[in-house]
Amino acid sequence: MSSYKIAEAARLLGVSDDTVRRWVDAGTLATTGASPIEIPGDALAAHAVGLAATPKDPGDVLSSARNRFVGLVTRVQIDGVMAQVDIQSGPHRVVSLMSSEAVRELDLEPGSLAVALVKATNVIVETPKG
Repeated sequence: MSSYKIAEAARLLGVSDDTVRRWVDAGTLATTGASPIEIPGDALAAHAVGLAATPKDPGDVLSSARNRFVGLVTRVQIDGVMAQVDIQSGPHRVVSLMSSEAVRELDLEPGSLAVALVKATNVIVETPKG
C-alpha cells in the first residue's frame, strides 16, 4: 500500500504541511503509525474526495454527464468565430473552445458563474515511474 510523508500529502491536497499536521492531530486524517509520520494512500484519497465537494449546481438541470466542474470564468478570448473560455473550479482549471456566438448567448465574462460538463470517451491515466 502506498503511503505519503506529510509534505507530500500537503502538496497533493494543495494545503500547507501545518494543515495536514492539524488534521492528523485532530484525528481526521489517519496515519500508518510510522515515524516520521506517514499517511496511508487510501486515507489520503478518501480525504481528497471529501475536500473536493463542489458547490451545488446553480441550475435545476438533470444531466448524464458525471464530470461537472462548478466554477468561475477567469478568462474569455474571442477570435473571430471561435472563443476560448477558462473556468477555475477549485484547484482545477478547465479550458473550453466554443463558438463566439455561444459566449455571447451565455453572456460569459470573467467572474460569471458557470458549470463545465465533460463527457469523455477516452481518459489517459498515468502513474510516476517507480
